[in-house]
Amino acid sequence: MTAIAFIGLGNMGGPMAANLVKAGHRVTGYDLNAEALAALAAAGGTVAANAAEALVGAEVVITMLPAGQQVRDVWLHQGGLIDVLGKRGGAKPLLLDCSTIDVESARVVGDAAGQAGFDMLDAPVSGGVGGAVAGTLTFMVGGADATFARAQPYFQAMGRTIVHAGGPGMGQAAKICNNMMLGINMVGLSEALILAERLGLDLKKLHDIVAPSSGQSWALTSYCPAPGVVPAAPANRDYAAGFMAGLMAKDMKLAQAAAEATGTPTPLGTLAASYYQAVCDAGSARKDFSFVYRWLAEQDRKDLVK
Repeated sequence: MTAIAFIGLGNMGGPMAANLVKAGHRVTGYDLNAEALAALAAAGGTVAANAAEALVGAEVVITMLPAGQQVRDVWLHQGGLIDVLGKRGGAKPLLLDCSTIDVESARVVGDAAGQAGFDMLDAPVSGGVGGAVAGTLTFMVGGADATFARAQPYFQAMGRTIVHAGGPGMGQAAKICNNMMLGINMVGLSEALILAERLGLDLKKLHDIVAPSSGQSWALTSYCPAPGVVPAAPANRDYAAGFMAGLMAKDMKLAQAAAEATGTPTPLGTLAASYYQAVCDAGSARKDFSFVYRWLAEQDRKDLVK
């Protein structure tokens, strides 16, 4: 049994912390949301009054936060996690950040942790809320080999696929590239489905044709954005979020910032990013990102094709 502090118990962090409890670890968590704290308590975890209290006795510290600024704030500021842990003395806990943030923030926080004598990994995840609940997440991990090996038992309690992507920041680089691919793919699939429907083609029959063919994709076979095609897809639950459109918009922006910083041409990524932002601007940021299908279906071709 390991004593784990878990900061950030939202849609992803809450189920991840619960799976650590199921694996036999002693988890103390903190979140600003009272309902999130209650959910951890119901799962068998311990609730802390603040982040510093969650760190008491912790052998592993995990954060799952919305964006790079929050990660910097929580870890780096005076009274932040690194500062509190540095004053504690004794054995130094393993530090894991599972947030999806920009590469630069991951490296800045990792460098600060290293200078303070801590081992830290950036370890963003893929798999959505369903994967977090089921414990089948994919972890994309950046950091030293020895630190990666040390963290294996905790990743395995929360996920199914754990890949060491490289040095510090490379977990975030992998996540950004993965989600840009997914975001573009979902837009392309949505366009094809809308066209097929307007041509009079039954979408379930199209699915059955494409699934074993060259147009096959995870977005089609597991997450089809058209209702009535794939039973488990969010489209059949009025796009109740497995992965919110607002989060996809955030990740697409991270990819575009990285592309700008490296001079990488990403015209499809740029266009797809604008569509997810439009979904959010229309008031559907909390819908699943596959809602882009419905948003596209409501657009006029002449407004999008110049």
